[in-house]
Amino acid sequence: MRRVATGLLLAMAATFLVARLLAERHPAWDVVRAFAEAAMVGGLADWFAVTALFRHPLHLPIPHTAIIPRNKDRIGDQLAQFLREYFLTPAVVARRMGRMDIAAAAGRWLTQPQGAAGGRLARGTSRLAQEVLQALDQERLGGMVRAMLVTRVRETELSPMLGRALEAAVAEDRHRPVIDHAARWARDALAANDHLVRAMVHDRAGSILRWTGLDETLANKIIQGLDRLVAEMAENHEHPLRQKVEEGLRSLAQQLQHDAAVRARVERVKIELLENPAMQDWINGLWEQARVAMLRAARDPEKLMRGKLGEALRQLGITLQDDPRLARTINRFVRRAAVGAAADYGDAIVRLVSETVRGWDTDTVTHRLENAVGKDLQYIRINGTLVGGLVGVAIHIVDVAL
Repeated sequence: MRRVATGLLLAMAATFLVARLLAERHPAWDVVRAFAEAAMVGGLADWFAVTALFRHPLHLPIPHTAIIPRNKDRIGDQLAQFLREYFLTPAVVARRMGRMDIAAAAGRWLTQPQGAAGGRLARGTSRLAQEVLQALDQERLGGMVRAMLVTRVRETELSPMLGRALEAAVAEDRHRPVIDHAARWARDALAANDHLVRAMVHDRAGSILRWTGLDETLANKIIQGLDRLVAEMAENHEHPLRQKVEEGLRSLAQQLQHDAAVRARVERVKIELLENPAMQDWINGLWEQARVAMLRAARDPEKLMRGKLGEALRQLGITLQDDPRLARTINRFVRRAAVGAAADYGDAIVRLVSETVRGWDTDTVTHRLENAVGKDLQYIRINGTLVGGLVGVAIHIVDVAL
């Protein structure tokens, strides 16, 4: 557009020369000359005005030119103050955030993350995550993760937690599948090892029982009785033996919570496990496994979104759109967070803007502001050329008429 504006100015100069040479042949050339002459004046005047904003025209130190470079510090301060007064006040932020439905927007993005903006965000987030994970000191960070995990486990008394979990499981009958599975396992184990029962009965039976073969009959009866007992226990939730097991679980839950000796025993077992070399090696590998998994997910975010995590995020997006109460809670939280950030960090943001502009050199300020305004600067020159030409024609007509 700069070339177009300059080319139009040169075209007016050429038109002026041609019109002046041909002025005696026809009166219409006087109108053309008047248009071209005034257009040159208008184009040059607007070129001077536009150029004077950003630099010295023709590199001449004309007063009141290069306005923006000379006043960049004041512009930065004024811009920062403008942001502080009209954008970063808590009242303005609260009013603006009150009109925004962040929860619905997040819900739409989570349910349809593959759009243009979502794709760019996913790719940018993926690159950032990869760079962060690869730049970290893995040994030091892994040691920090292990130390933090071990310290947290050491400080947490597990016995009451286990007791409450067991008590809740028994109260809600969530222990029944475990007992059912244990009964089925015991029945299968008895069937697979019945020869051991027979051998034990045979060894302990007297010579008369072995001679008469009654030891085999006794062994069969014992095996059948045990099998029937376990089967009835698995099928009947009110079986006396099953009731004994449940009573034992409830008693263990109480002991884990309230028996000092049991709690101390659990703590000793916990400490022994933490100090076991095998456990320490496993904990040491936790961070590396997590890092590798996160790096793999970051390299292929689309694959991650197609998996269980993606399905969970899409379900969260649907919930955010369909649950007004949850949406109001999230929007209120985001609004309060934004207002709090404006109140707490508004001055810091203002200083950052002001100091950043002050730190720019004059060429950077000129280049960035000129690019920010864009083609409109050159349209000013084009419009000045054309409007000046029309004004010149009007003045010529008035002059001829008088």
